[in-house]
Amino acid sequence: MRGLKTTIALLVVLGGLGGYIYFVESRRVPDDPNAKPKAFELSADNIEEVQIKNASGDTSRVQKSGDDWQLVEPVKAAADYGIVGTVTSNLSTLEVQRVVEESPADLKQYGLDPPRIDVGFRLRGQKEFQRLLVGDKAPAGGDFYARRPDEKRVFLISSFLDSIFNKTPFELRNKTILTFERDKTEGVEVVEGTSAVQFARSGTDWRIVKPVAARADYAAAEGLLTRLSSTNMLTVVAESADDLRAYGLDRPSLSATVTAGSSRATLLLGRKAEAGGFFAKDASRPVVFTVEEALATDLGKDASEFRRKDLFDARSFSANRLEVRRGDQALAFEKAESGGTTTWKNAAGQNADTATVEDALTRLSGLQAQSFEAAAHPALKNPVVVATVRFDEKKTETVTFGRSGNDVFASRADEPGAARVDTSVFEEAIKALDALK
Repeated sequence: MRGLKTTIALLVVLGGLGGYIYFVESRRVPDDPNAKPKAFELSADNIEEVQIKNASGDTSRVQKSGDDWQLVEPVKAAADYGIVGTVTSNLSTLEVQRVVEESPADLKQYGLDPPRIDVGFRLRGQKEFQRLLVGDKAPAGGDFYARRPDEKRVFLISSFLDSIFNKTPFELRNKTILTFERDKTEGVEVVEGTSAVQFARSGTDWRIVKPVAARADYAAAEGLLTRLSSTNMLTVVAESADDLRAYGLDRPSLSATVTAGSSRATLLLGRKAEAGGFFAKDASRPVVFTVEEALATDLGKDASEFRRKDLFDARSFSANRLEVRRGDQALAFEKAESGGTTTWKNAAGQNADTATVEDALTRLSGLQAQSFEAAAHPALKNPVVVATVRFDEKKTETVTFGRSGNDVFASRADEPGAARVDTSVFEEAIKALDALK
């Protein structure tokens, strides 16, 4: 009786196990019959060191340092995380396109004796390097011959991998010209000769501090930071220069300094290099390199090119009060919100035509400076229009307009000099103001 119970129990367990196996296997994604075998079984995250001998015979070695990579041969420098990551990820996914020969008697016919490219890598916890040897391009198809030195077979790898593995020491190094924390940047100063342009962050906006106090064009100021943070070296001239005079860096032609609290990062530009570009260096590092000539042009722009061209910061949707003075006439309108409905009222508290008021605000806020002049134009002493707009609850700005013949000039109370305005666009704004009467 006991044996019968045991047999029944075993049958139940076996049945459950069989059902479980069927359930799991029925939902497993079947292996792709067309999938190609991997050259290596590894995870890119486990690679801690990479050695490359490229087709030119240059040898490089990079090592992982925390979350970053360091170039340790032929020089010590920060490595390009993206480039090294591309190498390691492609090693981990490397597929054997086709086995050409299982046991070749002559490797020279494939360009593998000696190999054209030799890529070695070491995994975490291991001392020995695994290697991929890359030879010549196959005559048909464009793929490249390759092999592992611990195997006899020769196989093909995809053609795009040749450029990924055939890296020079310069390509593997970090080529960033200046390193700073962009989100924490508080100011930028560019000095060229005796002139200087200085910017300061004001909340989410930028202001020009030197040579004039004025609003900065946000895109232009941010573009300056982008140029400094994203521009790469063209070449490395010297890892450590004893005499900066040879590069014109003892008396830089231009310097750009980014500040964040007490932290400063400064790029120095020297003279033009014979091979093109400018000699340059990060003031905190000994390496001398070259940068594209366009960088000097972009950094050395006149302050006026960084000024905000919009005469008004307000927009029709953000404005809540408009005052217009034309000679001895004055008009005022204020926005009112009630039950989700927006209306505009005049100074007498009467409803104004909302579309007309907002069209006038749209025309005014669309006015831009075509150019800037250092001194206020005499025409502004007898203005044709003075417009004051309150917006974003508590912000107020006033712009004064004057005419001299066919020219129109404008000035803001918080900025020096004057702006020249497109006459035809100003005339359209005047028509919109006329409609307010």
